[in-house]
Amino acid sequence: MSLRECGYRLLPGLKWLHGYTGQDAVADLIAGVTVGLTVLPQGLAYATLAGLEPQYGLYSAFVGGIIYAMLGSCRQVTIGPTALLALMTSRHTGLGLASGPAYAILLCLISGIVELGMAVLKLGALVDLISLPVTVGFTSATAVIIGTSQLKGLLGLRGGSGSDFINTMRSVFGNLNNVRPGDFTLGLTSIVVLLLLRKLKNVNLNGRITNLRAQQLISGGIWVIATGRNALIVLVTSMVAYNTCEQNEDCPYILTGKVKSGLPNISLPKFETTILDKNGTEITQNFQQMFAELGPSMLVLPIIAVLGNVAISKAFGGAGLSATRELIALSMSNICGAFCSSMPVTGSFSRSAVNHASGVRTPLGGCYTSILVLLALGLLAPYFQYIPKAALSAVIISAVIFMIEFEVIKPLWRCSRRELLPGAITFVMSLAVGVEIGLLLGVSADVAFLVYRAARPVLTVYKLQTSHGINYILIRPKHSSLYFPAIEWVRSEISKALATHGIAPVVLDCAHVHDFDFTAARGMGSLQKELSKANVPLFLMSAHKDIGVILKESTNIDFPTIECADDLEFLLEQTPEYCLHLQISTPLVESRLVHCDAGEPTELSKLNGNTS
Repeated sequence: MSLRECGYRLLPGLKWLHGYTGQDAVADLIAGVTVGLTVLPQGLAYATLAGLEPQYGLYSAFVGGIIYAMLGSCRQVTIGPTALLALMTSRHTGLGLASGPAYAILLCLISGIVELGMAVLKLGALVDLISLPVTVGFTSATAVIIGTSQLKGLLGLRGGSGSDFINTMRSVFGNLNNVRPGDFTLGLTSIVVLLLLRKLKNVNLNGRITNLRAQQLISGGIWVIATGRNALIVLVTSMVAYNTCEQNEDCPYILTGKVKSGLPNISLPKFETTILDKNGTEITQNFQQMFAELGPSMLVLPIIAVLGNVAISKAFGGAGLSATRELIALSMSNICGAFCSSMPVTGSFSRSAVNHASGVRTPLGGCYTSILVLLALGLLAPYFQYIPKAALSAVIISAVIFMIEFEVIKPLWRCSRRELLPGAITFVMSLAVGVEIGLLLGVSADVAFLVYRAARPVLTVYKLQTSHGINYILIRPKHSSLYFPAIEWVRSEISKALATHGIAPVVLDCAHVHDFDFTAARGMGSLQKELSKANVPLFLMSAHKDIGVILKESTNIDFPTIECADDLEFLLEQTPEYCLHLQISTPLVESRLVHCDAGEPTELSKLNGNTS
């Protein structure tokens, strides 16, 4: 392997530099700045959602872009803070004193380590255990929780937003008499304007403006305004708040407050912190107590981050992308980010869509976004204090309402109503108990359905007749495998078939069965012995060679195999121990003739002495 190939494997981002042109740089610059204008207000808002000071959202927004540019493989993906991870982080940041940032940064480090472990062990396929209905139920529930958690900021109510849906709603309804008209009016107006600006990009000017140049300029201006709507709302509301609060002693808006200026300190995450107990006493927690507090979030949050990032990568980059490579890029973004005071990050679908629509050509567009965020930290941080919290709540609410996917319910109801149950369990339990428990219960319900299908395979039972009038019972499994939970079910169904249709040879159609496990094979041996005692022959039809080997090695029984009903007929007539009194005259449920195809030697050809 050459040095260049080795470099490309270690740092895939180097491939983008090969042949990088000025046009690529301009396209990436435009896309990077556009995404930067989106991530600045979102970063401030998501940090507030996570229960942290606003600057932590910006700390989380620049490291991922640089790391992903070097290690990532999808040019559209942007790494940074998201509403979902901010919500999950907020569960551990309300313990008082300086424990909030300490927990968020430690959770970021642990998430990166877990994701790196998944990449090394190639466990990215674990996210496949989370079905689409469960994912929809989870994201919809988190969208509702995030939206309700911002009602306090929207209504101008004091106190933290929290991540508990029921308690948040109880607190909001209990304090409706304390709603601040200024915040409510500003927040509601911001939501309406944001939704209108979102629709603005769908305006079609074809045929309305004859001048092509003017049409392009107007369309470009509309697109810029619609794309940068969050930054525009934050800028306008900040100017309104500045003018209002500077002129009046009693400010009608709750403002973000002072945002720390400058770059974050590069240091190890803290493995010890101080919290306040219920009595207001300071308590020092060591790393074991911090790990105990984080609990399931140390596993659930990385899995959710991986699920989102891989989904975004596949959506924009196609199925050819390496999930392991994406895992490595995401894990290193979190690990390196933890040394720069970042909270957990992952790919953002909304910002990735903006990046794609902006015409990004390489992942280096993320570097331009990071530079813009760093400039904002160094130059604009003092002005962030005038951003109304109601405006940030409006930014979050207008973004998450589109995460609620009602449109999936109708096709699921039509196609697979069974799959609605895991999604409904996930949605309801996430709201009632918590997102981690809701996700776990939803996945458990899905796995339970899979186990049930393995334990109760669909068996089609036919009462058929050969061309010479010999009746037999055909059992046809619809699944490709028969494992140990299913064998008793198969034995029971064969007994029911004999009781229903009378005594007749039993043929198990193995054309679609490709695997037996040891327990199932031993069960088949017991079944064969039971049927032999009742003078009922059991045949395997169209069985694969591997099936015969497994059954022979497990039971020491040579199961007679046939290729079609003609073989069955000849065996019953030529083999003395198969009595012809097995033929019965019960009316047939279904009758048909089955013809043999040329192929491997069957029991019929063996009896004829022809194995050619």
